[in-house]
Amino acid sequence: MGLVPEEPGLADVIVGQRELLSRLRAVVEAKDAENAALRAELEASRERERRLELRLAEVERRLSMDSTDSGTPSSKERIGAKEARRARQQSERERRKDRKRGGQPGHQGKGLKRDPDPGEAKTAEPPAECRSCKAVLDGAEAVEPRWAQVIDAEIVRKVTEWLLPGLACPCCGTVTFAAAPAGAHPGAVSYGPVLNAAAVLLSCYGNVPPERAAQLIGMLLGTEVSAGWVDKAAARVSAQLGKAGFDDAMLAALAAEDVLAADETPVNVLDGTAPPAPAAGEAPEAGEKEQERDPEQKQGKAAAGAPHVLITRTPDGRLTFLQAMASRRKAALAAGLPATFTGYLITDGYTGYQHLLLSRLAGIQQCAAHVIRRCRAVTKLGPGGVQDWARDVITILREAHQAVEAARARGDTALDQQILDDLRERYDNAVASGIIHNRLRDWDGGGNHPGYTLGTWLREYKEQVFLFTRVFAVSWTNNVSERGAKAAKRHQAVSGYWHSLATLARWCRLRSYLDTAAAHSITALDAISSAIAGKPWLPPLPALA
Repeated sequence: MGLVPEEPGLADVIVGQRELLSRLRAVVEAKDAENAALRAELEASRERERRLELRLAEVERRLSMDSTDSGTPSSKERIGAKEARRARQQSERERRKDRKRGGQPGHQGKGLKRDPDPGEAKTAEPPAECRSCKAVLDGAEAVEPRWAQVIDAEIVRKVTEWLLPGLACPCCGTVTFAAAPAGAHPGAVSYGPVLNAAAVLLSCYGNVPPERAAQLIGMLLGTEVSAGWVDKAAARVSAQLGKAGFDDAMLAALAAEDVLAADETPVNVLDGTAPPAPAAGEAPEAGEKEQERDPEQKQGKAAAGAPHVLITRTPDGRLTFLQAMASRRKAALAAGLPATFTGYLITDGYTGYQHLLLSRLAGIQQCAAHVIRRCRAVTKLGPGGVQDWARDVITILREAHQAVEAARARGDTALDQQILDDLRERYDNAVASGIIHNRLRDWDGGGNHPGYTLGTWLREYKEQVFLFTRVFAVSWTNNVSERGAKAAKRHQAVSGYWHSLATLARWCRLRSYLDTAAAHSITALDAISSAIAGKPWLPPLPALA
């Protein structure tokens, strides 16, 4: 049986089919490669979209932050933030339906009081016609008169010339003249304590630049002075304070306190002098940024090596001491606080104070107001109610404060242990929940999720957060020193900067002197007048044991 003969041209068809299959295989492989590249691009696009959503959420979070949930001062809040905050607080506040707005019955007002011994008494012209029927009141019966009192100040320019008698010595013939009073100079004209007080108050307390301060003095007091004299007036008072040992007296008075509050704020100084190098044993500046980072510090704010003002105050505001620092490194902070202070220190989370626990401080209280602000910021992150643990921490801290205030009102010196244990247990549970739920959560703000960062910080500094529940003399917030920092912030907002650390130090000394003197019922005029006379008021020194 013979083989079936091949059809004519079949071999060519097979070869053609094989070539076609080869080309199709190449096309399929190219399409597969193209599909793989498109899939990779799609995944990358999805990842970019996810990261952009996270970044957008972070931008929206930062834009929505205000002074209630961050370290942003109210002066830098966005337009309308204050009104929105008031509306939110109003909606959250529970008000009885029968409670009227404004001051409640029994609330003591702060209006002007009638002076029982006025310096001048006058009688107004009696009315000519009735205010009701317009009838003429000539010959009408007089009734008990009403009274109206006006308090005003009279500005009178006064020039006093002192004659300085001279006596010739009978032995040698030398002529000796009487000494000029404080602030006066023989053969020269000078300005008195009132004008000096006006110059110091306007430039150092009113945050008015010297040029405008000179203009205001001329307009209000009727005496033309120069901007240079205004600046020199502040320099003279500061120099007198330095000679009298005001700084040392303030440090001695602060060192005798059981509790102090400290805060620091960055300032703009044009002085080109570089800040001092880190002291021996300190890490370099880069290390300090990592180790001494303020938990509320954000990108764009001043680093540890920038000039700062250190504010140290007593919890009752009785003593206020501002100091200029080239940086807020650990060594600068340690040098700014009284060397012999061994009590409790209230701070706002900056870790540059922590090393003092090993050598000087009895304890540190973390500002609960700062903790509450950070917790509020975390509660806005979501998703859903995942971050409610931060709201629980806020509630726990407020309940702890209320319990301490109630115990203090009863005359107790310690919080009930059962109440304290319950608060601490709830705190631990809330913090643990925050750490667990945020440990692996995506975040595009750099580093860990803020919820995880806050949770680990609250766990690490738990004892410092709860110090006020064990030591009743310690306040639960650092608001007193933050109020002291507003002076530097306000002055910088008006003037923009200080020329050098020396002018900053001068401003700090004058502001400390005026604030502390006012807290001791010393008027600014008396304080400045005594300083010009070379006998400035000084804080009471601690009693010797």
